[in-house]
Amino acid sequence: MPAPHRRSLIALSTAALLAALAGACPAVAQDTAGLIVLMRHAEAPGTGDPAGFTLDDCATQRNLSEDGRAQAARIGGRLRQLGIDQARVLSSQWCRCLDTARLLDLGPVKELPILNSFFGQQDEEKERITQLRQFLADLPRDGKPVVLVTHQVTVTAVTGIFPASGEAVLLRANGTLNPEQVDRLTVP
Repeated sequence: MPAPHRRSLIALSTAALLAALAGACPAVAQDTAGLIVLMRHAEAPGTGDPAGFTLDDCATQRNLSEDGRAQAARIGGRLRQLGIDQARVLSSQWCRCLDTARLLDLGPVKELPILNSFFGQQDEEKERITQLRQFLADLPRDGKPVVLVTHQVTVTAVTGIFPASGEAVLLRANGTLNPEQVDRLTVP
């Protein structure tokens, strides 16, 4: 194939990819200001954590599999394709969440305890979700994107959606306790 035709094909393929991404998340492709990416950590086989686990010892916790580590990197790539090159990245203190957040490669990761799991500790759910909703309400509508890496129970409590590993619910800051749900983002 002659070089000019190859360049045309590449340009066409790039345009098609961008159009497909915009079609997958049309509200995001246009504007990332005030965007909140509320996501479940990437694939970590099992449920919950072993008895006696501790937050400061990853060896005692359920951790990302190799597939989960690759999935987290793909999610970061997908977010960059949507125009999120840098974000404020906050994570649960669990190792699988911190590892997911770091592998996204969207900025420095800070721990945010209100994102911690309350699986098996439903008495903590109400207070933690109340604090998280207030945090979401306080986010600026025109700020840079915020990525929150957490657990299934947290995403479900805030949105009513039961996310798959690595799935994100895209929200838009609106100054209320219930940010607008914009879309969902899944990565195979």
